[in-house]
Amino acid sequence: MEGKDQMNPRGPVRNRDDSKILEVLYDISQAVSSAQSLNAFYQVVHRSLGKILTASNFYIALHHPARDSITFPFYVDEKDDNPGEIFDFSQTISLTGRVIATRQPRIFYEKDILDLIDSRNQKLIGSLCKVWLGAPLTIRDRVIGAIAIQGYDSAATYLEKDLDLLATMAQHIALAMERKEFETRLQDQQTLVETILESSPVGICLVQDRIFKWVNSQMVSMLKYDEKSQLTGRDSALMYPDEASFLEAGQIIDRDMDLRGRVDFDTTLVRRDGSRFKAHVSITGFGEEEDLDRKILILADISQLELVHRERMEKEKLQGVLEMAGAVCHEINQPLQTIFGYMELFTESEKITPQTLGQVKQQAARIGDITRQLTKITRYKTKTYPGNTTIMDIWGASG
Repeated sequence: MEGKDQMNPRGPVRNRDDSKILEVLYDISQAVSSAQSLNAFYQVVHRSLGKILTASNFYIALHHPARDSITFPFYVDEKDDNPGEIFDFSQTISLTGRVIATRQPRIFYEKDILDLIDSRNQKLIGSLCKVWLGAPLTIRDRVIGAIAIQGYDSAATYLEKDLDLLATMAQHIALAMERKEFETRLQDQQTLVETILESSPVGICLVQDRIFKWVNSQMVSMLKYDEKSQLTGRDSALMYPDEASFLEAGQIIDRDMDLRGRVDFDTTLVRRDGSRFKAHVSITGFGEEEDLDRKILILADISQLELVHRERMEKEKLQGVLEMAGAVCHEINQPLQTIFGYMELFTESEKITPQTLGQVKQQAARIGDITRQLTKITRYKTKTYPGNTTIMDIWGASG
């Protein structure tokens, strides 16, 4: 059987066009960078192979040892549809399996295929062909699958030397597939990272020599620009209100990057419309000698947080004032009532003039007004007191 499947009936001799083969290999190598997807790459492989071999019935099979299966990412056939994923591959006798197991290119004819089916008592997957050629896809001594072509009309569709040609093509296709798969995975990762960066609630940008190289949408929105192109390529100094602020930030960045390798500080920035806002700036480098001038800058608008913080502080201060005012009113009212009581006793005394008694009553009444005013405080407000002191403005703070 093993001898038979290598035999080839005599047929017409075709001269190999080496220039055409080189053209096909060039097409495949170019497709690695030009094809937008793996499927587009497979289509280029199919078209290119058709320039030197009949490729009306051609497929690419990938082996998945962990799932014990094979799949067909590309499948073109005149009679059959793509079989999808074939499981229990190690227990299935198939032509593709023989190629993968032996790690060698193989050629089978109709009689060989029928003998194989009879000997294993297994059902044929797909339509019976006159001739079938397959070659392993090998990457660094690892067989990842196989490519195959087949003819339904005549065993003379392919010659024995075509098997060598298919094997050569398989080697180049495998290498190109590895490169293309790597590029596809890298592109997918880049797309995922960019999606994450675009959905971030904070502004993120890549800065090189203080020039914006890339910005996310939140950065554009935060600085009140319309599109990314209005920021990319421009100096990051545009987000500082003045040159002094820009230079001060630069000093902080240079110092902290040298000391800690990262920067975190709060500053005031300016939007495109001239409005200012409080921001927290975080900067990290790439950690590589050749990328010292490239940094990732993260910008968070903390003006709202600062406002909330101030309001909370105001409420806490007001609560303290109210508690103190309540205590003062409680403590002062009792001796104040006593003072008023004694003043009534002194009204008939000849030692205290009516004018003096009136002044005492007036000041006592004033104390009463102050305690009542303390109970009406609704907000925290201070005023300057002589001696460079700040005190509570109880008249301005009451409703």
